[in-house]
Amino acid sequence: IDFKGVNMVINYDLPTSAVEYIHRIGRTGRAGHTGKAVTFFTEDDKPLLRSIANVIQRAGCPVPGYIKHLPRLQSKQKKKFIKKPLKRESICTTPQCFLKKAKRKMKTTKENTKEKKKKDKNDSKMQTVSNS
Repeated sequence: IDFKGVNMVINYDLPTSAVEYIHRIGRTGRAGHTGKAVTFFTEDDKPLLRSIANVIQRAGCPVPGYIKHLPRLQSKQKKKFIKKPLKRESICTTPQCFLKKAKRKMKTTKENTKEKKKKDKNDSKMQTVSNS
C-alpha cells in the first residue's frame, strides 16, 4: 500500500530486523520526496540497534557513536528476537479523565440493563398471576 504524503514515521517499538526497519520507514520519502523517521528504544532493545544503525549510516545519516560500538548480535540471538519479540506494556494515549468517564458510563449502562431485565421479569410474573 502506498500512502501519499507521509513525511514522518514514528516507531514506538524497535523493529526486530534491519529489513523490517527499512520497510517501516519506507513509507516516507517515496518517489524522491524526503521524510523523517523517529524510533524509540529501550535498554532491552540495544542488541537490535547495531544492524539498524548500519542501515542508517549506509544511507548517509548520522549515527551516534555509542550505537556503532554496541556488540554484534549473533545469528542465534537474531533469530530468537525475530521469532519472539520483546513483550511490552501497552501504551494508552487517552487521558485518564476520559477513561474514568467511559468506565462510569459503562457501569451505569450495565446497571440500567440489569434493572430493566428485573423489571421485565417481574412484569411477566405479574401477567402470569393475573391471567390465572
